[in-house]
Amino acid sequence: MALRLGMEDKRVAYLLIALFALIIAASAWRIYGVFAEPSTPPRPAAAQTASPAVSVRKEAGTQSAPAAQKPEPGEAQKLANEGLDPTLHFDKLAQSEEVEYEGTGRNIFSAESAPLAIETLVKSARNNELSVTPAPTVAEPPRPPAIDLKYFGYAQARDKSLKAFFVHGEDIFVAKTGEIVDHRYKVGAIMPTSVQVTDLGYNNTQTLTLTAN
Repeated sequence: MALRLGMEDKRVAYLLIALFALIIAASAWRIYGVFAEPSTPPRPAAAQTASPAVSVRKEAGTQSAPAAQKPEPGEAQKLANEGLDPTLHFDKLAQSEEVEYEGTGRNIFSAESAPLAIETLVKSARNNELSVTPAPTVAEPPRPPAIDLKYFGYAQARDKSLKAFFVHGEDIFVAKTGEIVDHRYKVGAIMPTSVQVTDLGYNNTQTLTLTAN
């Protein structure tokens, strides 16, 4: 009976020693894991594979021209400079100039058209040698500045209406008759070789001729 009790005490002691060893090993592994973890977690594979797709979209976006801004009602449409050809095509300009005038009377668009004959006035019988006091001189108002727009092209729609292309500094506008460019210049009659533009600030109308950009 005494021998059996001694063997049981040894088994209990061995079990306690093994249990303490497991507890110490588990605590040491946990402490090692806390100190061995990196400060910044690694990036997931999905985020790493998503970067090439983003770069492809950026590269594709740089190749395409930016979309034109939607104008307000009555305002001219502002275009981007990329993808536009500012070359002056003389062959298309010659086609518009070869249109023959079919109206009656004098052709106001041709310098070769004969002017109207003006009758010579008969000398008046009244005595025009009366002394006339000269009118006081009035200072002329300052001349309005030139319109800072360049007319470099036009486009024709299906209804035969024309749209004019303008350059103002580094900006490009396309406008129809009656629209306002850059909140200041109102577009009038558009023709293949010229266009009428009114400066709303000075109420000054000028004719801009077609020029190469």
